[in-house]
Amino acid sequence: MKSLKIGLAAALVFAGVAAAQADTKDAWLTTKAKIALLTTDGVSATAVNVDTVDGKMTIHGKVGTAAEKAKAEQTVRQLDGVKDVKNLLQVVPENQQKRVDAKDSDIKDHVEASLKAAKTMDDISVASVNKGIVLLSGKTATLGQKLLVIERVYTVAGVRGVSSEIETVENN
Repeated sequence: MKSLKIGLAAALVFAGVAAAQADTKDAWLTTKAKIALLTTDGVSATAVNVDTVDGKMTIHGKVGTAAEKAKAEQTVRQLDGVKDVKNLLQVVPENQQKRVDAKDSDIKDHVEASLKAAKTMDDISVASVNKGIVLLSGKTATLGQKLLVIERVYTVAGVRGVSSEIETVENN
């Protein structure tokens, strides 16, 4: 019985060491991939993120062209130790970067202007905007009006999501 416990303890220690080594290897691969992307001509890697789990790499973020997306994948795929690459890079042309990277303060201003233009939405305010996610507060008379407010906010350029603290009077 004692030797069984010692064997189990040794197996657990070995498994922990193996997991730590895998994590270290993944961190090394991630670092190596980031360096490779930053030093590759034709890849603007400042907007590319890299995650690695068990040698399987995922690249995500934004690039300007399909060619840049392909080159980024090719660059990381060539690294020793990379087992697979999942390319989730989004191609966002330069002329659309402003829409995608809209400033939160600009989004807030545009949402407020849109709500003000709809005279039935006077009791709604923008509590905050964080990375394109708009938090709304206030009151509406009906659930249908609440839906209209949220749908209207989604039409504003740069809005990536809407969170609502809007109270509906008909529920009270």
